[in-house]
Amino acid sequence: MADSVIIAPQILLPRKGIDLTKFAVIACDQFTSQIDYWNSLETIIKDEPSSLRLIFPEAYLSLVNHDSYINQINKNIDAYLKQGLLESQGSGFILVVRSTPFQPKRLGLVIAIDLEQYSYDPQTRAPIRASEATIVERIPPRLKIRENASIEIPHVIVLFDDKARDIIEPLYEKRQQIPLVYDFDLNQNGGHLSGYFIKDTEPIIASFMKLLDRSSLLFVVGDGNHSLATAKVHWNNIKMNLSIAEQQKHPARYSLVEAVNIYDEGLDFEPIHRFVNHADKDFLRGLISNLTGPKTSYVYSKSDGKIPIYLPDSSPKSYKMVQAYIDGYLKTHPRAEVDYIHGEKDLIKIATMHKDSYAIVMPSLTKEAVFAYLEQGVVLPRKAFSMGHAVEKRYYLESKLIK
Repeated sequence: MADSVIIAPQILLPRKGIDLTKFAVIACDQFTSQIDYWNSLETIIKDEPSSLRLIFPEAYLSLVNHDSYINQINKNIDAYLKQGLLESQGSGFILVVRSTPFQPKRLGLVIAIDLEQYSYDPQTRAPIRASEATIVERIPPRLKIRENASIEIPHVIVLFDDKARDIIEPLYEKRQQIPLVYDFDLNQNGGHLSGYFIKDTEPIIASFMKLLDRSSLLFVVGDGNHSLATAKVHWNNIKMNLSIAEQQKHPARYSLVEAVNIYDEGLDFEPIHRFVNHADKDFLRGLISNLTGPKTSYVYSKSDGKIPIYLPDSSPKSYKMVQAYIDGYLKTHPRAEVDYIHGEKDLIKIATMHKDSYAIVMPSLTKEAVFAYLEQGVVLPRKAFSMGHAVEKRYYLESKLIK
């Protein structure tokens, strides 16, 4: 098992000469209630090559015909490959150095993981696990894109527990000896991104495998839970028609991710707030009556202003209580909708734009506590934490063939 948890993938990058500031765009599940962000992005990119043409922003889900949009994505992928806009860098890893408006430096390593060693089952003991409950209903739309796509261009970030900082940090210290393959500013206030291509991957893989000597858990999915779950379902569908030997070599078996040390100084865990729209006064009364505890938080409402609520603490328990109440309310109020918002300022702004809505401010979880919690073999409630602010999410850049 251990030998195949991680492999060195054949990484594709945009051809030299392509404007990477226009090519790289933020994860599709960001700014879902802020269509202005995506409209502004369209203005920046215009007709230039861009990963925006290879993804389905969730802000567009209610605005476009899904089948037509997905068909166009697959046509764009094929056109980019045919025109040579995406070039193989060979087999290796990429050391990622990211600065953002909130952090001067965050380190990551682009690798490929074996989907046979990953499971999103809440009871799994696989070395790669989901951090939150997977909503299987969210997989089919993503699967429609993947099942006909020649490449994956993921925004998945996996976390690992390297308190000694023995894996990525030494690579950063000797980065001047490693070929620089990209170095550019990200659009829309996303910061700066540099990448160093590493060919000698075996020592790095060995270092990761040492982490499994003290724990059954190597990676937890920090961002992109449902995207990686989709990759798993897609692979399970494909492998049914393959021999064992064919399964070992098939590119869809291995998924591209960015691995980040949970102890990286540039990694902050931010809360993900809840915004419930088309809700009546019973929602607020019920929420208040269901919550008790010493920790004060708030609900914002255009009609009611700022209302205090009381949570048990800053642990996953608070998220479970709030999410359970929201889920129950939605079942009996079909017109009501929930969205998950990064940043309290954005939450309040959205709340002031909608009447009959409630914006719930959620607490921050500590990253150490999150990893320890997941190591016990349980998962968090969905959308329990965000790795940084919305603009700090992974931008689409590296890709890999899956056919």
